[in-house]
Amino acid sequence: MELNQNKVIDESRQGEPVVLETVNHSGKKLYVESYGCQMNFSDSEVVASIMTKEGYATTRNIDEADVVLINTCSIRENAEQRVRNRLTEFKHKKGQNPDLVVGILGCMAERLKKVLLEEEKLVDLVAGPDAYRDLPNLVEEVGTGQKAVNVLLSRDETYADISPVRLDQGGISAFVTIMRGCDNMCSFCVVPFTRGRERSRDPQTIVEECKDLFEKGYREVTLLGQNVDSYRWNLTSKGEIKDVNQPTTNFAQLIEMVAHISPNLRVRFSTSHPKDMTDEVLEIMAKYENICPYIHLPVQSGHTDVLTRMNRGYSREWYLDRINAIRKYMPDCAISTDIITGFCGETDKEHHDTISLMKEVQFDFAYMFKYSERPKTLAERRFDDDVPDAVKGSRLNEIIELQLQHSRLSNEKQIGKTVKVLIEGTSKRSDEKLCGRNGQNAMVVFPSQHYMKGQYVMVKILDCTSATLIGEAVSLCN
Repeated sequence: MELNQNKVIDESRQGEPVVLETVNHSGKKLYVESYGCQMNFSDSEVVASIMTKEGYATTRNIDEADVVLINTCSIRENAEQRVRNRLTEFKHKKGQNPDLVVGILGCMAERLKKVLLEEEKLVDLVAGPDAYRDLPNLVEEVGTGQKAVNVLLSRDETYADISPVRLDQGGISAFVTIMRGCDNMCSFCVVPFTRGRERSRDPQTIVEECKDLFEKGYREVTLLGQNVDSYRWNLTSKGEIKDVNQPTTNFAQLIEMVAHISPNLRVRFSTSHPKDMTDEVLEIMAKYENICPYIHLPVQSGHTDVLTRMNRGYSREWYLDRINAIRKYMPDCAISTDIITGFCGETDKEHHDTISLMKEVQFDFAYMFKYSERPKTLAERRFDDDVPDAVKGSRLNEIIELQLQHSRLSNEKQIGKTVKVLIEGTSKRSDEKLCGRNGQNAMVVFPSQHYMKGQYVMVKILDCTSATLIGEAVSLCN
């Protein structure tokens, strides 16, 4: 998985838990809290669906829960520390309610199962990303006084037959998982070890889920995968057909199938990989107005030698070629990225090459991090984490300062334009204003007038900050 907490979720929730709630049916209550990337958020909705069928209602009030599950992230060290702190709080609650079942899900589950279960005694059960169907059995096993564990990885599990319980029943945007796992072995990343090998979901189940969402009032779907560009249904990683009696589908064909559901259903996706993004995908994006002209394309570093150490599978020149291709097909496409500073052995020149690439591309948005060595990764085994933390911090500050300038310039270019916005709800700062995103994924705030959540409106941009466009609605879209 890229070091990406994509702003499609909601930037106000970065690093914060996302909690599910549904209607109660039997008295048993489940509290689910999610951290990290969109995939964890989507997985928690699958978990809620599985447990709902067992009679559990999800709740936002942890004090009334019978089962507490926390869906975790191992991408960075501070993400793990937040989870540990939260589990310590749950342990205190368990002291007040000995029957409370506390479990950990997701990427930390496989990696730290022994520590969390036996040494620190913070949890009762551990379930890896491919073991969610077993959760009812695991909870039952805990009820017999046992510690319950299932972290087996699967080559087949996609949860394609499970209809997720949606976070927001009156929602506008939803995540739809199209594939699981990752076959890339980026040297800094734990995902191949925590989520297993790559496998794609049947495209018909994806289309049906998106249709159902549209019929329920959702107006935007984000197709999720660790590397969506490598989505292949009925194809091997070498492009060979698995079953000659079945149709084949690649990612470009899939997004076209979803775009056909309705012109009023926006389609987004995350995350793309530079080595796998094809012109075919860009052609399809340019063809359909409801496929949003926004691509998150993590670069990680602007120097080829660093990219080689990261095992990214492309060079600086290849990445810039993909940027040029995007702009050839969609001149107005917004591009965001991920950048890691201070990776093993990074020199001043290599850092400055990242700066020069940023200046050449001028990303609309970026997620920027100091390198954080993760256990079991290739980088831990092969390289020394030898860039001093103070140097990492200094380089990161330089990158952030430059990106803030570029984000501001990107938004300033929108002033005077009229853009199509999908209204997501009331602005956090004023009940008299609405907010939503344009196709390029920029947040737009404007006076509410008589418009409502879920409508498409044309908004004239009058001003901006580095993070937000400010305007006034001029008409409702048909």
